[in-house]
Amino acid sequence: MSVRVYGSPEELAEAAAREFAARAEEAIEERGRFAVVLAGGSTPEAMYGILARDYMGRIDWSRVYVFFGDERNVHPDHEDSNHKMASEMLLDHVPVGNVHRMRGELSPDEAAEAYEEELRAFFRTEEVPRFDLILLGIGADGHTASLFPETSALEVHDRWVVANPVLGLGTTRITLTVPVMNAALAVYFLVAGEDKAEALAEILEGDADPRAYPARLIQPPGEPVWMLDQSAASLL
Repeated sequence: MSVRVYGSPEELAEAAAREFAARAEEAIEERGRFAVVLAGGSTPEAMYGILARDYMGRIDWSRVYVFFGDERNVHPDHEDSNHKMASEMLLDHVPVGNVHRMRGELSPDEAAEAYEEELRAFFRTEEVPRFDLILLGIGADGHTASLFPETSALEVHDRWVVANPVLGLGTTRITLTVPVMNAALAVYFLVAGEDKAEALAEILEGDADPRAYPARLIQPPGEPVWMLDQSAASLL
């Protein structure tokens, strides 16, 4: 795997924005479009702000098609919505080709089913879709997207999107499944903060059960790229 360590969260966000732009340019040149999955969280948020500020004229945004890796069961204007954050930081400021949001205002099962149908319509295939880039983070418990430890979604291999009950949080999240993430042409994990260090060490260097650290399940063909700040990497 590729592990890159940066001196600060700001340096990490700048580097992630450069990688995003490079992947977009490559995909647009080779396939005519860039299908990207956005993540929630503070590190992607900083990167989105940089993209909006510095990359308006450096990416053909009309050929960028935006998707989401997971969403909470909330309306799109709710403070906890990943879509709201991404819109405020990036999507409201650049002319993207289209935004495909998860409909958190529906019941989780309805939202998951609707999003899977949307993916099928976009990719026009019965095979697992191959995104050009999926952005992910991790939580201090080792979760990624809304694939939480010991949850039912970890065992799903015949769906692209599911409603995942998270008993520890008393909620249900909508998330892409492991097969979709593992089919991507590129997966980048953006991880900052000392609170992630212990989980990160288990994921990258430990031998714990992947059900306890679901980020370990994400193994696309090209291997994931881990972009870390020094605090997150302190136990490696």
